[in-house]
Amino acid sequence: MAALRALRPFAHREFRVLIAALSISIFGSGMWAVAMVYEVIHLGGGPLELSLVATAASVGLVAFVLAGGIAADRLPQRLLIIAVEGANLAVIATIAALAMVDVLQLWHLAIGAFVLGVGQAFFFPAYSAILPRILPADDLLAANGLEGTVRPVLQQAAGPALAGILVASLSPAHAVAGVAMCHLLAFGIVNFLSRQTPGFPVQLGAEAAGMVGPGGAPANSSLFKDLAEGFSYTIRTPWLLWTLIWACLSVLFLIGPIEVLLPFVVRDQLGGDSRMFGFLLAIMGVGSAIAALATASLRLPRRYLTVMVLTWGLGSLPVAAIGFMDCFWMLGAAMLVFGVTEGIGTVIWGTLLQRRVPRHLLGRISSLDFFVSLALMPVSMALAGPMAQVVPLWLIFLIGGLVCPLMAFVALFVARMMTDEIGNPLTPDAAPDEAADTQPDAV
Repeated sequence: MAALRALRPFAHREFRVLIAALSISIFGSGMWAVAMVYEVIHLGGGPLELSLVATAASVGLVAFVLAGGIAADRLPQRLLIIAVEGANLAVIATIAALAMVDVLQLWHLAIGAFVLGVGQAFFFPAYSAILPRILPADDLLAANGLEGTVRPVLQQAAGPALAGILVASLSPAHAVAGVAMCHLLAFGIVNFLSRQTPGFPVQLGAEAAGMVGPGGAPANSSLFKDLAEGFSYTIRTPWLLWTLIWACLSVLFLIGPIEVLLPFVVRDQLGGDSRMFGFLLAIMGVGSAIAALATASLRLPRRYLTVMVLTWGLGSLPVAAIGFMDCFWMLGAAMLVFGVTEGIGTVIWGTLLQRRVPRHLLGRISSLDFFVSLALMPVSMALAGPMAQVVPLWLIFLIGGLVCPLMAFVALFVARMMTDEIGNPLTPDAAPDEAADTQPDAV
C-alpha cells in the first residue's frame, strides 16, 4: 500500500509529462555540476576561479528569484517552465560549441552560469505553484517525494557519475555536450504540457470572473503589493520565518565548502580525480533519493515540523568531520548521512508550503523561500576560495557542521514549532486552502 501511495501522482497525465521533462533536465544539471568544475580546471583555474563561476550562478538565482515568484503567481506556469528549459538549452549548447572548438574562456562560463541561475529563479516557483493545480492535495507528499527521489538519483548521482567518466575518458567539452543533449530532449517533452492546466473549481471560477490572473494573483494588484504581501505573510508566520532563517545560515556555512572546496578535499586528502568526486556526489544522491522515496511512501508525520528541522540540523553534523577524513569510504559515509537527512527534510518542506500556504501566495512564498534561504549563497561561494587560502580546510568544515545543528534547535524552540504542529494538523484529505495558515500567529 505504501508503494502504491508513492506512485499515485502518475495517474495524472500532466504530472507524467512534467516529471519526465524534469528528470531529464536535472540529469543534465547533474552532469553540468561536474563538467563545469573540470572545465574551469581545464582552463587553468583553481578555487578562486571556481568560486567566481559558482558565484555567478547563485547571483543570477538570488537576483531574480523574487521576480520569478511574482511571475509564477501572475503568468501561466506552463509557459514559464517551457521558456526556462529553452534558455537552458541555448546557454549549454553555446558553451559546448565554444568548448569543442577550444575557444571557451572563463568569462563565457561565468555568463552562462549566471543565465542558468536566472532560469532556476523562474523555474522553481513555477514548478511549486503548478503542482497543487494538477494534483489533489492527498497526492502532494507523494509528488514531492518522487521529485525528491529522481532529483538526487539523477542530479547528484547518475549525472555527476557519467560526467566524471566523460571528463576522465574524453574531455570536459564532451561532458558539456552531453548536458546540451539532455536539455534538448527535456525542452521537447515539456512542450507536451497541456495549455489548459487542470485546477480546483474555486480557483478556476475566480480566474473566469477576472478576480485573479492566469497564475492566481489578483488581477489588479501591483508588483510591489504582490511582493509586500508575500513578505508580510512570511514575517507573520513563525514556523516559516524561522525555518528560512535556519536555512539562510546553513547555506552560508555549508554550500560554499561543499560546492567549492570538496573537489580539492578529494584531490589533496584522498588523491582522487573527477571520477571519485562524481561518485561521492552519487553516494549523497542515492541516500537522498532512498530517503525521499521512503518519505513519499508514508503519511506526513504528525510532528512534521519537529521531524523536518531536527532531521536537517542533525544531518549536518558529519560535515564537521570532512576536513579530517583521508579515506574514501569515511567521506562517502558522511555524504550519505547528509544526503539522507536532506531528502527527508526537503520532501516534508515542499509539502508544507503546498499544504499550509494559501494558494494565491504559493508562487511568491516559494520564491521567498529560495531568496531568503539562498541569499547568502553568493557570499558563501565567494568566500570559500579566499578563506581556503588563509584558514585550514578542516576548520571551515568543522564550523559549518556544528553551527547548523545548533541553529536548528534555536529555530525549533523560538518558533514554538512543537506547539504549532499540534495546533495545525495536516490530515491526508485536507485541501491546501483549508489547511493554509490564512491567519498565522504573530512572531
